[in-house]
Amino acid sequence: MQQFLVSIIIVVLTVAMYLLMNRLYLKYSFAFLLPLLTTTIAIIVILSVLQLSYETYMIGGEWINHLLGPAVVALALPLYKQRKTLMGKLVPIVGGVVMGLVVGMVSGLLLAEVLGVSQNFILSIIPKSITTPVAIQVTTAIGGIPSMTIVFVLLAGLTGAVLGPTIFKWFRITSQLGRGMAFGSASHAIGTSKAKEFDELTVSISSVAMTLSAILGSSFATLVVWLFNI
Repeated sequence: MQQFLVSIIIVVLTVAMYLLMNRLYLKYSFAFLLPLLTTTIAIIVILSVLQLSYETYMIGGEWINHLLGPAVVALALPLYKQRKTLMGKLVPIVGGVVMGLVVGMVSGLLLAEVLGVSQNFILSIIPKSITTPVAIQVTTAIGGIPSMTIVFVLLAGLTGAVLGPTIFKWFRITSQLGRGMAFGSASHAIGTSKAKEFDELTVSISSVAMTLSAILGSSFATLVVWLFNI
């Protein structure tokens, strides 16, 4: 009974904090006020002040975590609406996903190598641009640490969602295809949620890129590990 009450309190606290931060973001629309980022920081501060462990938070946080799957499935709606347009762009989309996977995995691997970190750290960072449920399975298969991979996946998603629009301006990327591919292949579900702020086609392309990255990433991760003899 006590665990049930703790779960309810944590779920209500998390949802209320997200709604508050989302309202703040809608009012000011500043990149670093992205609700997922500010809510995460706020929850960490609250847990630190109350001296609550991560394990305690996850008593209720696990309920929210289970909603990740349905949330990703919900992205199928814009996919269905834009299916004819997407089929016409299938070749550049697949090519972009492959390139995104290669750059994302190899760049993370090389950076980790330069910093001289442990092998487990390197293996855990490789799947950082794949959506969380798949990234965990990939990390387990190649010998990484799932908990570390979750952190890297979150950082990749937040970085893309926060800095993505600015990078588009710098490099004058205005096409829906380019923006959607960038968000989906580099920042998975978090980037795709940011793509919704642009237009329906952008979020549809991002959804396709995210899905293909998850499918192809399982094989690519193993190949990268083999090629670099990790």
